Amino acid sequence: MIQASWLLIAIPLASAAFLLLAGKRSNAWGHWLGLLASTGSFVVGALALIELLGRDAADRVVDVHLFDWISVGALNVEAGLRIDPLSLTFVMLVTFVGTLIHLYSVAYMEHDKDRRRFFAYLNLFVAAMLILVLSNSYLMLFVGWEGVGLASYLLIGFWNHNPSYATAAKKAFVMNRIADVGMIVALGAIFAAFGSLDFTTVHAQAGAVAAAGHEGTLTLIGLMLLVAACGKSAQFPLQAWLGDAMAGPTPVSALIHAATMVTAGVYLIVRSGAIYNETPTALLVVTIIGAITLVFGAIVGCAKDDIKKALAASTMSQIGYMMLAAGLGPIGYAFAIFHLLTHGFFKAGMFLGAGSVMHGMNDDVNMRNFGGLSKHMKVTWMTFGLGWLAIIGFPFLSGFWSKDKIIESAFAANHGEGWQPWVFGMITLIVAGVTAFYMSRLFFMTFHGKARWSHDEGSTYVQRHPHESPKLMTIPMILLSLGSVFLGGLLSINNSFVTFLEPVTGHAEHHDPVIPIPVIMASTLILVAAGVFLAWRQYGAAPVPTVAPKGSLLTQAARADLYQDATNEALFMRPGQYATRSLVFADKKAVDGSFMGVATLVASLGIGVKKLHNGFVRSYAAMMLGGLVLLLIIILAIWN
Repeated sequence: MIQASWLLIAIPLASAAFLLLAGKRSNAWGHWLGLLASTGSFVVGALALIELLGRDAADRVVDVHLFDWISVGALNVEAGLRIDPLSLTFVMLVTFVGTLIHLYSVAYMEHDKDRRRFFAYLNLFVAAMLILVLSNSYLMLFVGWEGVGLASYLLIGFWNHNPSYATAAKKAFVMNRIADVGMIVALGAIFAAFGSLDFTTVHAQAGAVAAAGHEGTLTLIGLMLLVAACGKSAQFPLQAWLGDAMAGPTPVSALIHAATMVTAGVYLIVRSGAIYNETPTALLVVTIIGAITLVFGAIVGCAKDDIKKALAASTMSQIGYMMLAAGLGPIGYAFAIFHLLTHGFFKAGMFLGAGSVMHGMNDDVNMRNFGGLSKHMKVTWMTFGLGWLAIIGFPFLSGFWSKDKIIESAFAANHGEGWQPWVFGMITLIVAGVTAFYMSRLFFMTFHGKARWSHDEGSTYVQRHPHESPKLMTIPMILLSLGSVFLGGLLSINNSFVTFLEPVTGHAEHHDPVIPIPVIMASTLILVAAGVFLAWRQYGAAPVPTVAPKGSLLTQAARADLYQDATNEALFMRPGQYATRSLVFADKKAVDGSFMGVATLVASLGIGVKKLHNGFVRSYAAMMLGGLVLLLIIILAIWN
């Protein structure tokens, strides 16, 4: 099946093309075709994984040639796939979680007149992400990279009849195009340094290039790849689009935040590990960016009342954990992917749970209008609760196994020497407690406490009737919650998942943390328990006002995403607007003004000459006489 792995991409891509071209004729059954395509891709991926597991570890990196693509001078690029533990990990995540999201969407989008087009875009999204993770060269990866950006634009702005939703889609698209400048520069630098863009050549020669004194070039490549990753994975300072991306239908949020777009940046860093291993500077910057985003997302998540935006902030923070781990180098690559995989399950489950809540609450997203829903939406409450326990690191659930490994690795950063293990370790530890607070806040505000869904809104009395979602929505949530509970533990048996990734990430040399592991684990659990307790005291046991209080300056800043949009506008948008207005002014006054001035002068001369032609013989005779006198004066002046 490995040799036929091109079917992974071809099936959803063909389905997307068919659904877009078939038009309204496929409205009645197009969603089922989209679901079947995603399922077919998952089956092909599972068979390829089984075949790969049957090979020895040394033989688990297989390149599949598809066709010769580009051959121009020294640039020769084939279209090919790389089947290895890293790519198939992403394949299984994308196709399995993606298929469950497709199934959920059948019911969630039931009454949308454009459901068939929605499923076409979902298939396109899955196909683009599979191109990205299965490519065997940076150039083909870039094709999937751009495809994911296009699909996200189409899905975020799916309900583009709402101007704010269309604006959100454009914002995501533009910010990712800015980040793509980094990818393009990186591609050019890679070709200049290695004379190739395929993974085999570049990764094999990275050590030799560094030894030849070109570490600066590798640092440039690493930093530019990081710029690209920051855009796709919503890392500081290119994270401002992520909250607005909630404008799309909720299944889109689940797909973007759990299995596709935001994971692409982490994949890029880990896939390029051979380059980063030769440039400690770039690795350190990756770690710093991850740490900043980890804190940034956690602070924002503490203040959001919109259930989807609170989950979006959580995603930003959790991807920060993964990026920080990837920046730790060989000791963190596998743990970054491990947490990415477990996060894909519990975050997808919680986003689908949020959609279920919206389904039962007339599409309301304000958690201050919820409360007490556990009695009316028991399946949603239970599955969401398991995701909540997993993400806060409750013992022996998936997040406990994956996130705690990142915390331990952070305390062993830089071989346990200098300031890095203390700074990065303490950040990951403290944010674990903050994560427990804001996720518990979300859970308690939504499902516990006094019901707040019947209340006055100005002059209108709002009455809602919450109810459980249909089985097509709850079944995917149940399956994802099982992954939230068991996946991390299963993959931790005998360190099996980390060992599975070693053909790609390499064997990580063990370094003891600067604090004993039992102390780290105990400290983490204490902070998590404290975060849950504080959230329960404020949002579970105490009444929650339906109108948010003003709050502290930090709370106000967090509600405004720590003024990231305002900062971007002040530093980039406003100066650009002023520069544009100045150029327009100069164009109108200088360029247009000079041309218009000449035109006005010629027109004025024409008007003056026109007045001389009045039709009177005496006027013409006088002009002739005057001309003759002037001519005689000139001749006499020259003669003398």
